[in-house]
Formats: sequence, C-alpha cells, structure tokens
Amino acid sequence: METFWALGLFVAAALALLAGYPVAITLGGVSLWFAFAGWLAGWFDSAFLMAMPNRIYGIMTNVTLMAVPVFVFMGLVLEKAKLAQSLLENMAALLGGAKGGLGFSLLIVGTLLAASTGIVGATVVTLSLLALPVMKKNGYDESLSAGTICATGTLGQIIPPSIVLVLLGDVLSNAYQQAQLDMGVFSPKTVSVGELFAGAIVPGLILVGFYGLYWVYIIFRHPNKAPAMDQELNKPLGQIFASLIPPLFLIIAVLGSIISGIASPTEAASVGAVGALLLAYLKKELSMDVLMEISRETVKVTAMIFMILIGAALFSLVFKGFHGDEIIAKFLLDLPGGKMSAFFIVMLVMFFLGFILDFIEITFVIVPIVGPILLSQGFDPVWLGVMFAINLQTSFLTPPFGFALFYLKGVSDIDSKKLYKGVVPFILIQILVLLLLAWQPKLTSFISF
Repeated sequence: METFWALGLFVAAALALLAGYPVAITLGGVSLWFAFAGWLAGWFDSAFLMAMPNRIYGIMTNVTLMAVPVFVFMGLVLEKAKLAQSLLENMAALLGGAKGGLGFSLLIVGTLLAASTGIVGATVVTLSLLALPVMKKNGYDESLSAGTICATGTLGQIIPPSIVLVLLGDVLSNAYQQAQLDMGVFSPKTVSVGELFAGAIVPGLILVGFYGLYWVYIIFRHPNKAPAMDQELNKPLGQIFASLIPPLFLIIAVLGSIISGIASPTEAASVGAVGALLLAYLKKELSMDVLMEISRETVKVTAMIFMILIGAALFSLVFKGFHGDEIIAKFLLDLPGGKMSAFFIVMLVMFFLGFILDFIEITFVIVPIVGPILLSQGFDPVWLGVMFAINLQTSFLTPPFGFALFYLKGVSDIDSKKLYKGVVPFILIQILVLLLLAWQPKLTSFISF
C-alpha cells in the first residue's frame, strides 16, 4: 500500500506539471493533498510535516545558495553589456572567411559566455538573434545552425560558473552527508561547489571539443552546409583580440579565485558581478533604468528557484512519509549487476524525465532521493555531480519541452522539424561524453580543488 501512495504522489505531480501548473505550487500543493489523504487513511504520519519550518529556514540561510542570485545578476549585466555581440562580430571577422568559420565562431563565443555568465536562456536568445540571420544569409544549413546555437547556448549548464552546479553542489552535499551517516560515519565529509566547478572544467571542454569535431565532419562531408562567408569582415587583429579580454578577465576572476581557494563561490560571484558592472559601465551600456530592469529580473529568477526548492522540500518530506525513499533504495539495491546497474537506471530515468521536466525540478526532486543511495554505494560525489549535470544539460535540447528549443523558436521562424533535426547530433554527442566519463571517471579529477 505504501508503494501505491508513493508512486501515486510522483505520478500526480508529474501529470500536474504536464498540465502546465506552476512548478513550485504543484510540488507543494499535490504533496499537501496526498499528505492529508494519507493521514485520513492512516498511512501518513503528520509529524513529517513538522520538519518543514526548519527546512525553509535552512534554505533561506544556506550560504551556498546565496551564490545563485549573484550569478544570475552577473549574467544579466553581461547580457546588457552586449558581450555576446562584440565577441561574435570579432570572431566572425577572424574565422568567417573559412568554411564553417561561423560555426567555430559560435562554439568559441558560446564557451566564453558559458564560462563568464552561465545563463542559458539569455545566451540562446542572444546568439539566435545575432547569429541565425547571418548564417542563413551566408547559406548555412538552417537545421545545423539552429542545433549549434541551442547546443552552445546550453554550455553554461556544465562549464563553470554554472547555476546548475551551484544547485547540484548543495543537493549533493546534503545527500553525501546523509549517505555517510547511513553507513555509520558520524563525522561525514562534504562536497563543495568549488570541487564540482573544478571537476566540470575538463568534461565541459571535452564536450566543446566534440562539438568542434562534429563541425569538422560537416565541413569535409557536407561542405555546402557550412560555406565561407561571402564577404569577410575586416577588423584589426588588435581589436579582435581585445574583445577577448573582458570575458577572460571575468573567467580568471571568478573561477581562478574559487579553484585556488582564495574565495568561496558566493564571494567569487560577487567579484564577477562587480566586474560585469564595471564592464557594462565602460561600454556605456549601464544606466539606472537598465540596472533596475536587471535587478527586477534577478529577483524574479531567484524567487522562482527558491519557491521551487521550498516546494521540492515539502514533496521530499511527504515522499519520505510514505517510505518512498526506502522503496526506491530497495529497488536499486536489488538490481542485478550491482551499483553500475543502479547508476545506469538512474541516469536513464533522468534522461527521459528531461523530455518533460526541466533541470531545476529534476535537481530538487529526483537527486535528493537517488543521491544518497548511489553515494552509499561508493560513487565519487564530484564525478556523480558532473554526470548529473551533463545529463541535465540534455533536458534543454530534448523535445517537446526542451527550453533551448523554446527560446530559439520564440525569436525565429524556423520550422520545428528542422529544429529537432538540428539538435539530435548534439544530444548524441552529450550521451557520448557521458559514456566517456563513465569509462574514464578520472577526467573529473584532472583539476583538483
């Protein structure tokens, strides 16, 4: 009977989300209804809900999560500073004369934006508005162009500083401590956001490298899909390389201070935000009206994330009240093939959930349930976090609810079939990188924190 209640809670929440109800309200509302019905039926202990005030207090005072609004603010400031436009124009001037030059320009710009902003939505929209018309005008295949924009725009999910890594770092830290306590370790170790950042750098660059190899294949196999620009932009090399200084400065300031141990992620995010403001001011793109707009958008995004986190905390409590965590643990631990079978089942479930849920919902709902189970089986928390992050990245590209697809579709008139066709190779590349990391897990410890 407990299995029925736990499964019913999960299915009801998923159906409500598919119906279009707000995520935070759905998670909290469905959980409360099930808790009330379960209490009336004698299958739920209302004492579980007594932990909710402490959960909310813990969320609102969490030092790690304080980095989220600062990184969001930094990314929005850089968007207003037209960093992407400057980078893309200069990279196109440098590489546009070669076959596939615009594609490689997109990869470079997407990587630099990911390592300096981490805001997927803003990056995809900006690259769509700037690059798609130019690529179309110069005869680039529309599916290839759209797929590349969506894929490069989502690099901010895995290349630090990444908001998903900040959120995963907090969730995995709690899961890691819970796993150790369950194993009888009463002075548990922790995993930090900084360690996840360091662990994600090499896999993120490998992903970019595979994207580049795909473009090399296109150039040699289908050269008509990626021709040289009709008219190469003429700009001095000094101006081109000067455009690289601002993002490189921010990357060094933010990531360098975290990995070197000089600053925590929250402190480093503050440094990056100040740097972004200075850059926007020097480019004369900062005004009081713009600053107010950025601040309002930051509050909206942050409030959305924290509301979802609170709703997910309530969902988690009710799910545990129905012993759902024990049911899933028993299922995964009883699988033939040991811990790798459990790991691949979890990754497969997360991948398919990415078709209907976004990364925040999966991070806050699924990871707290399966994280302690996998970590108690001896998986490295940094490697596991990076694997989760790349898997979650695919949720931005998988139809029908891939958010990168929505962002691009919203600012262009591209046919949906062409868009879906364009992202398929990049989804396969992400799966290939996951398999590579599963085979060579040491790639996530190449840079130590």
